[in-house]
Amino acid sequence: MAFLVAGTLRVATQMADTRDSLGRKGKYDVRGPKAALMLISPGVVAAAVTALEDVFQALGFESWERRQVPVQGFLEKLAWFRERLDAHRHPVGCALVALVAPRGQLKQPQQLVRELSGCGALRGCPKVFLLLSSGPGSALESGAFLAGLRELCGRFPHWSLVQLLTELFRKVTEESTGGTCCPVLRSSLRGALCLGGVEPWRPELAPGPNTQYDLSKTRAALLLAVIQGRPGAQHDVEALGGLCRALGFETTVRTDPTAQAFQEELAQFQKQLDTCRGPVSCVLVALMAHGGPQGQLLGADRQEVQPEALMQELSRCRVLWGHPKVFLLQACRGGNRDAGVGPTALPWYWSWLRAPPSVPSHADVLQIYAEAQGSSCRGAPPGRSDQADILTVYSAAEGYVAYRDDKGSDFIQTLVEVLRANPGRDLLELLTEVNRRMCEQDVLGPDCDELRKACLEIRSSLRRRLCLQP
Repeated sequence: MAFLVAGTLRVATQMADTRDSLGRKGKYDVRGPKAALMLISPGVVAAAVTALEDVFQALGFESWERRQVPVQGFLEKLAWFRERLDAHRHPVGCALVALVAPRGQLKQPQQLVRELSGCGALRGCPKVFLLLSSGPGSALESGAFLAGLRELCGRFPHWSLVQLLTELFRKVTEESTGGTCCPVLRSSLRGALCLGGVEPWRPELAPGPNTQYDLSKTRAALLLAVIQGRPGAQHDVEALGGLCRALGFETTVRTDPTAQAFQEELAQFQKQLDTCRGPVSCVLVALMAHGGPQGQLLGADRQEVQPEALMQELSRCRVLWGHPKVFLLQACRGGNRDAGVGPTALPWYWSWLRAPPSVPSHADVLQIYAEAQGSSCRGAPPGRSDQADILTVYSAAEGYVAYRDDKGSDFIQTLVEVLRANPGRDLLELLTEVNRRMCEQDVLGPDCDELRKACLEIRSSLRRRLCLQP
């Protein structure tokens, strides 16, 4: 009996250690079983399917389920996949799902992502979605995206998947004609994800001019913040403004802009960049305000402005083509509150162990879009796009509340803390660390008496490493 109890506790301890490895080491432990699914819509060319299978193998997935089904049936198949994983009652190390359809047919991918995100077997584990278009006018016709991903996985097995994708985005956009292809990733990962089975901390060569953005020229920052009716917002402005100045950004701060003033300030900022005497290396724009039910920003006059429209307008600035553009959004994106996902029906031996904490229900997801919507850019030089070299960070998941108290917002305060401690590290890595810390926090909103969770959404079409302190 003592032997059985000791063995049970040892297994339980190993499970707890696996679940907690992210918090202790800053990376995911994917040594457990890997689950993979391909959903292929009729009309997808066979060459794309073959290339995709090669990518699955390069990423370390030895087997996978493949189903050919119309796009309308994707949700049902994902529900079946989720039920199958939950029925096994064993933790999964990682899940990879590829959704392939003719261009323009995959219209609501977030509903598909949410379906698998609720899988109990995948709680706290990374879930990777590869969303691909195939057919006339698609970047997959040449197979450049999949071929490049397979090649990089073989050459750099110790790189994290986000590092691989950043390098892949550079290759794909430079090889495309007319700037028509612009891949993008959306991440709520809490740590480094390395699927090659190799530690992602191996020392690497110093980055060269093709792997890291050159920030030796002018850097400019614009901070637009509604202070009125937002306790603690002034602390965010002071903290972020101080950080930008410390990093060498020429910083402009405007408080309490109306909805129209948001647009006017961005237009003025763009005009200043266009007339700048020297080259511009990087821009950072922070938008801080109350958010509307559909993710709109509310100006000091309570009128709405669409943040995506503001960002898109600045991204078209020709002076910034090929240079990184960072957007930080501290605002609610809806009214939903996330209670998090935690263990249920824990067996008796968890009383001797530290049960794994709950995590935000939207955390641990990486979405890879081979082609971003609206990625074409007429008049752009070859290999350039107005949608490339953009990093956007949302303080909350789509449809959810962002939290702030009289000391400032969780997002901005954590961001400043992390960047001040490691200003020379890759910004995507630092943002992942910011998200990890935010996911660990239990927050209590002013209009809710129950603890809630929050996580970032990071969108990136960066094509090089971005270090804000060269």
